[in-house]
Amino acid sequence: MKNYRFAILAKMALPIGLLMAGLATAHAQKKLLVVTATQGFRHSSIPTAEKILAQMGEKSGIFTVDYVRGGADGKGDAEFKEKMTPEALKQYDGVIFANTTGDLPIPDKAAFIAWIKSGKAFIGTHSASDTFHGYSPFIEMIGSEFLTHGAQVKVECLNQDPTHPSTRDLPPIYTVFDEIYQMTNFHHAQVHGLLTLDKHPNTAMPGDYPIAWCKQFGLGKVFYTSLGHREDVWESEVYQKHLLNGIKWALRLEPGDTVPQSAKAELSSEETQAGFKPLFDGVDLNGWHLRHESGPNSWSVQNGMLVNDVSKGHGSDLVTEAKFRDFTVRYEYMIPKGANSGFYLRGRYEIQIFDDSDSKQPAVTGNGAIYNTKAPSEFVSREPGKWQQAEATIKGNKISVTLNGVKIHDNVEVTKATGSELDTNLDQPGSIFLQGDHGAVAFRNIRIKALD
Repeated sequence: MKNYRFAILAKMALPIGLLMAGLATAHAQKKLLVVTATQGFRHSSIPTAEKILAQMGEKSGIFTVDYVRGGADGKGDAEFKEKMTPEALKQYDGVIFANTTGDLPIPDKAAFIAWIKSGKAFIGTHSASDTFHGYSPFIEMIGSEFLTHGAQVKVECLNQDPTHPSTRDLPPIYTVFDEIYQMTNFHHAQVHGLLTLDKHPNTAMPGDYPIAWCKQFGLGKVFYTSLGHREDVWESEVYQKHLLNGIKWALRLEPGDTVPQSAKAELSSEETQAGFKPLFDGVDLNGWHLRHESGPNSWSVQNGMLVNDVSKGHGSDLVTEAKFRDFTVRYEYMIPKGANSGFYLRGRYEIQIFDDSDSKQPAVTGNGAIYNTKAPSEFVSREPGKWQQAEATIKGNKISVTLNGVKIHDNVEVTKATGSELDTNLDQPGSIFLQGDHGAVAFRNIRIKALD
């Protein structure tokens, strides 16, 4: 019987050995080249970044690291010639640009880009987007280009894809204190968004400010996060999970989407069945026009938001081409500190949009008021920089408004236009008009239902 058992084990040995060899090959350590060289500003966090990346590789068992260091004095150029020639790159599975800056002396930049495109991983942190400003293939590869930044600040990053490896361990809103980049040459249609802001990091002006993304680049995979200026960010467990899982994804060790997300407005099935239709599609200004054609065009569409930016001067009102008489309209809006705007029903009755966070009292000119006519029944305004949800119904000359889930006007009779109206034909169909000549504001999810 013992001999029989040994015979069985002997027969099993070869398949098991082959299986284990296959598993070892599948999980063989990857080899990454960490580039921390700079030809411009050199971040003080680079030594921390080098240490953390080495620890990540060692603890996870996923990768080992080599380094290409150097400074603005060019003394590190020899490392590039040793480790970043087309032949030398063949030994690596990918590269990490950890806070690089400037025009690095890569011997053959075109061959380097082609190497990534052939199926390698590119991982960039923070100022990797402040590298090779004059070399468009690099900018195309990484997906954007650093423009500027303000003072270091605490921001609330929106998690755009909780299922992606790099963001699955992050909360829906990832709060971090760091130096936040503003980008140029960024195109949503060319990347898969991971983290973003819906307002300026320092001024809270509504707008599109991407933080992290990934993309397919030929056969290669690109993961970039603009976070990582500060040492304590690198040392935080949350950021390390964000980065390590992004590295895993770029190395093809974990699956994750690369399809660019659409900002096109979509109604819920309940709203569609109820008869609502989108007034703003989230993609362009189709169906809208400036109130005065000669006025400044202060409106733009940014990642599903309709944004009025008055930072460069006076803004303009925006008006729908379609006209409506009796209807229910739903919309969301956000304003920065001190802003003033309005949402006009039939182009004649203004539902006030206003920063009254200091007073915290209902007023006939306050947020949610039927302007200069009726104050909200109670104060329900949200702080500047927070999205607010509104629903307004107009039938004949009576208006009801719900703001942030609270009914603040119930069948208020309004017998005259409230000011700045398009005309005084009160009972006739009219346009929806968004006030843009007073202050900054952003709208989204504007949808309307005509009433019989």
